[in-house]
Amino acid sequence: MSTINKSDNDRSLNRDNLDTIFRLLDYRLKENHSNPVEIVVCGGTALIRSGLVTRTTKDVDIVALAFAGTLLSPDPLPDKLVKASTEVADDLGLPAGWLNNGPSRNDGGLFQMGLPDGLAQRLQSKQYGSRLTVHFINRIDQIFFKLYASADRGGYHIQDLLSLTPDRKEIEAAARWAMTHDVSEGFAAIMKQLLVRLGYEDVSEKL
Repeated sequence: MSTINKSDNDRSLNRDNLDTIFRLLDYRLKENHSNPVEIVVCGGTALIRSGLVTRTTKDVDIVALAFAGTLLSPDPLPDKLVKASTEVADDLGLPAGWLNNGPSRNDGGLFQMGLPDGLAQRLQSKQYGSRLTVHFINRIDQIFFKLYASADRGGYHIQDLLSLTPDRKEIEAAARWAMTHDVSEGFAAIMKQLLVRLGYEDVSEKL
């Protein structure tokens, strides 16, 4: 199996090393006698692996688990998956928590509040061995999540969103979905201001 340099400068996840990392995670799951695990990944990892953006990321964000075609809450993550991910971190010098359920960790998480309709049918999947299958979310679902995160936290999420070049129909659908997760007047105002800033003034006026 290929290796990854463990120096501090080489801890980023990118398109070149993600497959190696996931294959090692499958190996560790097998060593731990784990049942097969299916994870649904969003964020930078899904963007990078799907070729939608070119950048690096520090972690793998799990938005859901899957079993027999059904999406399940990833809170908590299976114990053997957590153990395997810790072993992979030690093997490759990855940061603690490189594999996490941050997007769906509590009652206000994405899974708990409701995922976009049809997300499960749009997943792009890859099996990394006998124990690990990774499902990457689709471009339209990235737009939903990235617009919500841009309004909520800003930062690099805005650049990721712009890289996806959403059209007006997509951005309106994403905005309406995001506003079901935070129904406050304050969030609605922030969303409208953000849309104007991004050049979607006509969409902002519809909300």
